[in-house]
Amino acid sequence: MTLSKVISKLILGVVAGSFLALPVSYMPANAQTAATGKTGLPIPRFVSIKSGKANMRVGPGSKYQVAWLYKKKGLPMEIIQEFDNWRKVRDPEGNEGWMLHSLLSGKRTAVINPWEQNNKKGMADLKSDDNPAASTRAKIEPGVVANVDYCGEDFCHLTIGKHDGYVSKAHVWGVYPDELIEE
Repeated sequence: MTLSKVISKLILGVVAGSFLALPVSYMPANAQTAATGKTGLPIPRFVSIKSGKANMRVGPGSKYQVAWLYKKKGLPMEIIQEFDNWRKVRDPEGNEGWMLHSLLSGKRTAVINPWEQNNKKGMADLKSDDNPAASTRAKIEPGVVANVDYCGEDFCHLTIGKHDGYVSKAHVWGVYPDELIEE
């Protein structure tokens, strides 16, 4: 199974700025390939949507039909291919298409348990430390987008609004399981 099958797949649509989601599960993958794209950056890699309105197209060019309209600035996307100024991306629900590179940012973000959006039991613990035994500062609902500050072996330090803390990598989409991100 390839990295294109990371953790879970959802069918996500953005309607009037809110998410609609129906879960469809698949197996996680752990390895990031060593391939590089036209830019010299690794493929695949995670980025985020730069603006509050971004089109995903069915092909690499403005002449291609718009497949999805995203209205959530900061939503993580996975770049899986590069062609000229276009990037083939995958969203947290597994939808794939092409976006103009200027719509994407290198700023790292993550979605909390996107595969559990219809399940309140899918809440993630925001911990005070990068330790499973650390105290829980807050419970984070599935689908919340967070800024990734840094990631260690098992936990990522995230910022959500005025709150920050550690969340297990098992509860985020936007960081590879074996990826380390420095402060």
